[in-house]
Amino acid sequence: MRDEVKFLAYCIEIYKDAKKINGKQAFTLFEKYGVLDYVIDCYGALHTTGAQYTVNDIDGFIASRGG
Repeated sequence: MRDEVKFLAYCIEIYKDAKKINGKQAFTLFEKYGVLDYVIDCYGALHTTGAQYTVNDIDGFIASRGG
């Protein structure tokens, strides 16, 4: 689980940078739309992709949840 948590922190960092928001705002979005669980559950696939793909995937996931 340690790798998954590190990857989740990485996802928050790259997402906040891509969206030009702060870490708290990114975490709040992740929490509100279930991205925290999504990233952990999909770690196996997501950690092999690039940063831009990961950001786009998270955007798609948030959009599918009404965000």
